[in-house]
Amino acid sequence: MSIVFSGQAGQGLQTLEAITTKLFKRFGYHVFSYSEYMSRIRGGNNTTQVRVSSRRVASYTRRIDIFIPMQKDAMRRFHDRITHETVIIGDRAFIEERYLEGHYPVIEVPLTALARDAGGAVYGNTILLGLLSALFYVDRQLMEEELRTFFSSLEEQRLQKNLHAAEIGYEEGKKLLKPGQAAISIEHSEGVERELLMDGINAVGLGALAGGCTFVSSYPMSPSTGVLVFFTQKAGRSSVVVEQAEDEISAVNMAIGSWYAGGRALVTTSGGGFALMVEGVSLAGCMESPLVVHIGQRPGPATGLPTRTEQADLLFVLHSGHGEFPRAILAPGNIEQAFALTRHAFYLADKHQVPAFILTDQFLLESRYNIPELDTSKVYDQPFIVRTEKDYRRYTLTESGISPRGVPGFGAGRVRTDSDEHDEQGFITEDFGMRTAMVRKRLKKMDGLMEELLPPAFIGPEDYENIIVCWGSSYHPVIEAVEMLGRKDTAVLHFSQIYPLAPDIAGYLSRARKKIIAESNATSQFGRLITCETGMDFDLRILKFDGLPLMPEDIYDALNGQLL
Repeated sequence: MSIVFSGQAGQGLQTLEAITTKLFKRFGYHVFSYSEYMSRIRGGNNTTQVRVSSRRVASYTRRIDIFIPMQKDAMRRFHDRITHETVIIGDRAFIEERYLEGHYPVIEVPLTALARDAGGAVYGNTILLGLLSALFYVDRQLMEEELRTFFSSLEEQRLQKNLHAAEIGYEEGKKLLKPGQAAISIEHSEGVERELLMDGINAVGLGALAGGCTFVSSYPMSPSTGVLVFFTQKAGRSSVVVEQAEDEISAVNMAIGSWYAGGRALVTTSGGGFALMVEGVSLAGCMESPLVVHIGQRPGPATGLPTRTEQADLLFVLHSGHGEFPRAILAPGNIEQAFALTRHAFYLADKHQVPAFILTDQFLLESRYNIPELDTSKVYDQPFIVRTEKDYRRYTLTESGISPRGVPGFGAGRVRTDSDEHDEQGFITEDFGMRTAMVRKRLKKMDGLMEELLPPAFIGPEDYENIIVCWGSSYHPVIEAVEMLGRKDTAVLHFSQIYPLAPDIAGYLSRARKKIIAESNATSQFGRLITCETGMDFDLRILKFDGLPLMPEDIYDALNGQLL
């Protein structure tokens, strides 16, 4: 069941989303939630979609089964998504006339009046929670327990008022469950109540901790700010030093300074902030400094749509920084990968002494759903640092291109580094032969990165006729779309490592009669990269760039009738 709440900023939709998903998961339902909101503190129209299911769900969908308007004009943006099968629940004043007069299933519930009777408009969301709990047969006692936990910081009088409001809503919901009428029937899944309910922000933050992160320097910029907030909240217990820099230029240079001194630094930013960091990225390339940068993508150019989602910074990140030097780019497709690949980025950056990028987006960061667990068996807390000798040479020419990395004060050697071209000891040089040797040395690291390449995930039959390529957060929408199609001849190839690119992609593509790519940008950036690397093109490109997440229905509609 897909439920959409539509209200305005400041109306408490995020609180309603958080408590609803927690309660339903505890009751044994699989849940997914995602909010899309305008770039303002109050007003406008914000919405939250909550999916409640008997199976795992992790996609934002066009389909709406229950629509709950919470203000006037809450339905205006949804005329193309509200169908004659959508049940509309709410105050008559908030339901547009076309739906009251037409053949739509409307259930009028005086939520505003009920909230007023309960003590004020602030209790409207709690009443709505009680109503939904009854409709979905959630145990009343469990609802009370969850409310007590969620509102544990409130004074007793406020807590009791919320409990009373939930009871009012619960009783109102029971009235809607009339004998003989069809009821909501979703099977419980055993063990779901013990699973983790997590969003991408926390997954990236925890992945950085598992990667041994000791320093975070950033300047706030949505949607990456959540990761910075995560570390400010965890700083005391994790011993991570967190610095909100005066700007993005300072942030990236602070991170490079941390790595130089033996720290393990993370920078979290978005496209516009990263634009200011590219000189620092090039500095890291020349210094052969590890660097981990998380980029939460959003629509550009310039400020663009600052609270929406897109996958349009891939080529920018790939080519960022002047000059030629190696890098690694990772793009998690789900919450588990957001944790694992952020951790892996610290390993790659530290071992190979290169910048490593984690590309997420607003959709992945702010999606929340239940997962069985996170794989915490690998924790990279041992830095690749050597104790220096007196004759230490920071940029020793090696077969692998990786020189022993020392830090000041750890050993008898002197650690010299520079943004100019340098010799093996770190002294500035204009010797042409040394310049050539240093460029080749740095580029040799690509061989090592290729040896540790994460292969793409292949899902589907081995004898496929059609193959759909996707990357990053498009993973779940594409998988769900293929399930909707019910095709046995269609496979999915998902990439979570974008660069270096897996060399066997040409083999996958050559076996398909029809090659499709799906991504959230206007120019098919990953498709262009694949064509550049392999010389192979796609028969169909499914591209979305309106600021909303890629939905299973987008892919279904594009593919229906197009496949062989």
